[in-house]
Amino acid sequence: MPRRRRRLWIVAAAIVATLIAVPALTQLLPAGLSVAARDIRVATVAPGVFMDEVIVRATAEPASSVLLDSVESGRVEEVWVKDGAMVQAGQPLFRLSNPQRRLELLARQFDMAQQLSNLSSMRVQYEAARSEYRRRLSALQDALGETRRQHQRNQQLGAQGFISQAALETSADKLSQQTRDLADEQRSAEDELKIKREALAQMEQAVHGLNGGIKLVGSGLDALLMKAPMAGRLTNFTLQVGASVQQADRVGRIDDPQQFKLRAQVDEFYLNRVGAGLKGQVVIDGQAHPVRVIASNPQVKDGRFELELAFAGANPPGLRAGQSLDCQLTLGEPKPALLLASGAFLNDSGGAWAFVLAPGGTAAERRAIRLGRRNNTQLEVLSGLAPGDRVIVSSYGTYGQQERLSLSR
Repeated sequence: MPRRRRRLWIVAAAIVATLIAVPALTQLLPAGLSVAARDIRVATVAPGVFMDEVIVRATAEPASSVLLDSVESGRVEEVWVKDGAMVQAGQPLFRLSNPQRRLELLARQFDMAQQLSNLSSMRVQYEAARSEYRRRLSALQDALGETRRQHQRNQQLGAQGFISQAALETSADKLSQQTRDLADEQRSAEDELKIKREALAQMEQAVHGLNGGIKLVGSGLDALLMKAPMAGRLTNFTLQVGASVQQADRVGRIDDPQQFKLRAQVDEFYLNRVGAGLKGQVVIDGQAHPVRVIASNPQVKDGRFELELAFAGANPPGLRAGQSLDCQLTLGEPKPALLLASGAFLNDSGGAWAFVLAPGGTAAERRAIRLGRRNNTQLEVLSGLAPGDRVIVSSYGTYGQQERLSLSR
């Protein structure tokens, strides 16, 4: 009897020890990170039709704009328009004052007057030199003609024996000398006139340069009055009387209110699938408006790249610059596929793995997967998941490198 009681005590002690040890061993087993079931979002893998499209948020911008940069510096004296006003081409916007420019113009005009005076004097001197050249040339030509006629008479008289051979030679020498004198005078006068013509041309060129400088300074004064280069809506215009404006300061912009384009940021996943010519649509007040991609900037920043889109037809009525729109871009035809709802887990896993719930839904294990196309709500499953699998699609940001999750109610 004592032996039997001893056995009963041993069995009872073993049972109690087991009851105590099981919970402790359970805590030591790799059950995984404990996660509250209410904090996760689960989606079920199922066959369906994949809509090959992407919806992006686009912002309306004027299709054409002109930036208003101040050509001159100065103080704002008058402002005739306000920000947001509709302006016409050539309409005055504001006027600057710049005393330095006016002083510069007076100095240029004074220099111009002096150079014009010098040019007039040089022209008078040139004409006087030409007149003197013609007078001297005419006198030499007359003298040469008289000497030539006298020599011809002497030749006739010498042939008749009325004058000596020595007198005839003297007459010939005089004719030769006067011929050389006329040639020397012609060369000298031509050289002198050439120098004067070159000096006159240089002076005229200098006057032309001064005139261009005066026009440039004058255009600078004209630029103190800023006029609208095109018709449109004036934006970002905040000038006030008394403000100082520096050269090249941007003072505003004029937008074309009739034509708009759209600018959108797109996830880099679509970089190789979205390009110029791609079509889509935006829906405004229940009406669809077709659009097309006109430009794609392949530079990726913060995981996104930029698109420019234009309306295929007329602009939607009432559209305003800065208005945000949902734009649906069609990438391909709808096709049957194994689908999973999109979720924040993509940002954490890159679509290379996911946590899949075990039967009963009390745990989830990390599993490698492969995804294909995606849109804003659907993911195309290529491998790693089967129909009926339940996947955690909420963020994995707090799970770290865990391979297993334990879901608590």
